[in-house]
Order: sequence, then structure tokens, then C-alpha cells
Amino acid sequence: MPRSHVHLAEAAPDGETLSALLRRYDSTGEAVSCEPLAQGLLNRGYHLATTRGRFFLKHHLDGDRTAIARQHRVTQRLGALGVPVAPPIPDAHGHTVAIVGGRCYALHPWIDGRHRDGGELTAPQCWRLGGLLGVVHTCLEQVMRARTSDRQPPEAAADPEDTFAVIDELLALVRGHRPRDTFDELAEHRLVERRALLERHAHRRPEADAVPATGWVHGDFHPLNLLYRDTEPAAIVDWDRLGVQPRAEEAVRAAAIFFVRPGGTLELAKVRSYARAYRCTAGAGAAEMAAAVHRVWWERLNDFWMLRWRYQRGDRRADHQFPAAAALVVWWTREYEAVRDAFCG
Repeated sequence: MPRSHVHLAEAAPDGETLSALLRRYDSTGEAVSCEPLAQGLLNRGYHLATTRGRFFLKHHLDGDRTAIARQHRVTQRLGALGVPVAPPIPDAHGHTVAIVGGRCYALHPWIDGRHRDGGELTAPQCWRLGGLLGVVHTCLEQVMRARTSDRQPPEAAADPEDTFAVIDELLALVRGHRPRDTFDELAEHRLVERRALLERHAHRRPEADAVPATGWVHGDFHPLNLLYRDTEPAAIVDWDRLGVQPRAEEAVRAAAIFFVRPGGTLELAKVRSYARAYRCTAGAGAAEMAAAVHRVWWERLNDFWMLRWRYQRGDRRADHQFPAAAALVVWWTREYEAVRDAFCG
């Protein structure tokens, strides 16, 4: 789930900026066109066509050169291990981060491919998806040298009392919104429903020491960050959330995005295939997966980022995700044992 500042779409870099950027490279040619890409909620991406080819131009909004350069080195090392990635193109001096006009850019090869959600994947493809994430986690452990400062304790599970306060605040905003529409009605219904759910299940807050094993993770593994060429993964993109977290939690979060149906249920047969492959590849045991399922379920039960975006920030880009995501929390709570068994069995 996004955890950064919201940035609304804006026009592509102007010709002067593109010329200054491309002069840094030996063989990219001159800019012909630069079109904003519609997909993605964070950062900005562009399809850049030049006289010598096509590229993906990424504008890193946070602009932390050290962190971005580390992400770049990681993808280069993962690529050497055979992980499908799209490492940045070094400039004439070997640098992969370019500061132009005070803004931070990186140039990547253009990958011909498309995104595929779990509904489009066959059972064998679900197996390969789970195995791919397991490979990512095991290869990250090979290429990263963890420092003590990297391995911070995971965030404590959400406190229900804090969540009740958020629900009350959002309810006031929803009920006061004018003109009222069907989204407002759904939001109010789900907020009231969630408060009742949380009151019934507050005692199930995960214990502080019930944390699955931590390790290096992609941090944002979902359909919009995985490109397929035909039926095979071509590139895992957007490594901005690279960090140390409970590994199995990333596997559970990803499945809850890949395999959610429009009505807010999970395709458990596909989840089971995906999770078995992940466990085999990453070496994650059933207890680790069960702890991850519980923590992610609790996280979803207490989370309202989509409504915060709409009602507190006036940003509606996540509105289309809300109906299924909100329904999933209710269904997951009701089918808790079946979901856990699909990940652990």
C-alpha cells in the first residue's frame, strides 16, 4: 500500500530538460516524444522515444540520490542472477541518477509487455508467480549486505483505539460531503461495518513478538509493478520500497492484490498454488505464513488509506480500488481459517 506523499499528474519534462538529460548518455539520440504514463500512483513515469530507440524515463519525486543509487545497484545485481528486472542505463560517466533542473531522473530500457492480474493467470502461472517472489527474496539476501540500521523492528500492529478515532473522523467527512453520491453511501456503510467488526475482533490484535522472519523485500510487489511478455514475467519494476520487512507479509499482501475478485473475495485455489511455490522457493514454513496472514489481515482491518486520500486529500485516484478492497476485509474476516489454510496448506 502507498505510504508516500501524493503527487498529482503533471506534464512531461520540456524539451530543454530532455536535451540536457540525453546529452549525458552516449547512444540515446535526441528526444522525439515524451508521453506521461497513466498507470501508477507514486512517482512519475514517461514513455520517451528518441532517434535511437524507446526508453522509460522515471522522475523520482523523493530525490534521495543515495537510496535511488542503491536501488539501481540492487537491480543490476539481481539481473546478473537471472531475476527479470530492468536496471537503469548508465550515462557516459557510469552514473544512473541524473539531476536536471533540480529534479531526479533515471533512464531505463523500454520493456514491451503488459500487466496481468491474478484472474488472467492459470494455475501453473500462479505457481510461477509465487516462485518468482520467492526467488526475489532469496536473491536479495545474496546481493544485499544488511547493516544493523537496516534491520529495524517491524511496525507495531495497529491499536484499535486509534482506528476508532480515524473511523469517527472519516465518518464526519463522509456524512458532510456534498453533493452526496453513491461512493459516499458505500464509504459510510463500510466505515460503520468496519467499526463493528473491529469491536468484535479487537482482542485478536497481533502480539508484538508474533512477527514473521524479516529480510530484504521489493516492498511493493503487485500487478502494476510486474510486466509480462506473453505468459512469462519480463520485468519487475519500481523498487522504491526496497527494504527490510517481514518477508512472508509481502507474499500475503501481493496475493491479496493479485487474486482479489471484483466482489471482494480471493481465488483461494490460485492463492494455494502461489503460496506453495513461494514457500518452497523462499523456505518459509507454515508458522511463518500463518503469522503473516494474521498480521496482514489485521493491517487491512485497521487501514483506510483509500478513504483518507479521497476525503482528507481530495485525491480520487484510488477510488476504483475501494469497493473490492473494503469487501475483502469483511470476507477475509468471515473466511479467516480458509484463507490461512490456503497460504499454509
